[in-house]
Amino acid sequence: MRAIVVLYPYFRGMSKRLSMKKNVCAWMGLLLVTLFSSAFVLPHANKDKPRILVFSKTAGFRHASIGAGKLALLSLGKENGFIVDTTEDAAVFTDKNLSKYDVVVFLSTTGHILDSAQQMAFERFIESGKGFVGVHAATDTEYDWAWYGKLVGAYFLKHPAQQQATLHVVDSTDISTRHLPTTWSRFDEWYNFKNIQPDLHVLITIDETSYQGGVNGVGHPMAWYHSYDGGRAFYTELGHTDASYTDPLYLKHLLGGILYALGKDK
Repeated sequence: MRAIVVLYPYFRGMSKRLSMKKNVCAWMGLLLVTLFSSAFVLPHANKDKPRILVFSKTAGFRHASIGAGKLALLSLGKENGFIVDTTEDAAVFTDKNLSKYDVVVFLSTTGHILDSAQQMAFERFIESGKGFVGVHAATDTEYDWAWYGKLVGAYFLKHPAQQQATLHVVDSTDISTRHLPTTWSRFDEWYNFKNIQPDLHVLITIDETSYQGGVNGVGHPMAWYHSYDGGRAFYTELGHTDASYTDPLYLKHLLGGILYALGKDK
């Protein structure tokens, strides 16, 4: 009887310790579940969203509308289910960093903006099947990089003063144009081009009789797309003015170009 009394406190203490261990194990299990949920489930949800990089570095003329363009693209991403990152740092053009993106947008870039290593990384990005969108001055960029000239589709030559002009939608079935009127009167800055590539699928042309200063003649292209070097490239000349980035017609046109570059145009 005395032995039982002596051992009772020991067994009682052991019971408490076992109970505490059970509680600790339960809390540890809950913590592990939470950590695994945070580490794996949430990134998986983001992984399903396309990601685009908006690049707006300038080494020549700088368009005042770049700021408005960035904000508009961020809004388009939020409203249409893709992630948008913006930068003017050419150092992001590495194989490792570009692998995170599905499309790169050149937003009114100008001049020589990438060194040779960065150019090679961007070429590999396109060759891997990814997409490119050029906006307005993207054609006023990298004149000495022949591969880029073919990707963007043409080079800027010159432009007259900003003015009203008439655009013609020549392919109204495309995702970037099917919402547009067949004849579209618009105020913007109208580029003339050189080195226009022969394989472009032209979407919009400008009527040179409707304004002063056009030199490309009948069929003067303003927006186009084509497959190039394993990837997909879309370009729109429109987008010089701040007002472009609050114009629903233009924004839907630009969104359509992004969807084409993403391979989601169907």
